[in-house]
Amino acid sequence: MTSEFGDFANIDIEKLLAGADQQFAKMEELQKVMADMVGTAADEREFVKVDYASEGIRELTIHPKAMRLSSGELSDIIKQVVADAAEDLQRQANEAMAEVFGEEDNPMKLINDPDAAMQQIKSAEAAYNRTFDDVMGELDRIRRRLDL
Repeated sequence: MTSEFGDFANIDIEKLLAGADQQFAKMEELQKVMADMVGTAADEREFVKVDYASEGIRELTIHPKAMRLSSGELSDIIKQVVADAAEDLQRQANEAMAEVFGEEDNPMKLINDPDAAMQQIKSAEAAYNRTFDDVMGELDRIRRRLDL
């Protein structure tokens, strides 16, 4: 038996809602995990150690021996170690997101690949346009049947 609503009449709402609930649960778990993530780094002599979290530098430890360095050398080491710790945090976030979304659907991949992000946006736009046209066509057919 075919329905005037096409495939929409065969949608399993319970399954759809269960899938949405699973995605929301995954997102909540991801938020908890990411809130506790801390990127860490140190220079090779361990003069400078940094813990870097979502709010920025959480901990900066400078060994007393580092005071023998020139201010320029120390500054360069601090900047590099902060960058390394931020990169470590980013790596952890990428891994967590890949675990939740899978490698292919990991949204973090799009950050590093603007062309892929634009392609997904264009694809989503095309799907939206097709859906909108289908819905408007169906509404027009209903309007004509009801002689409105």
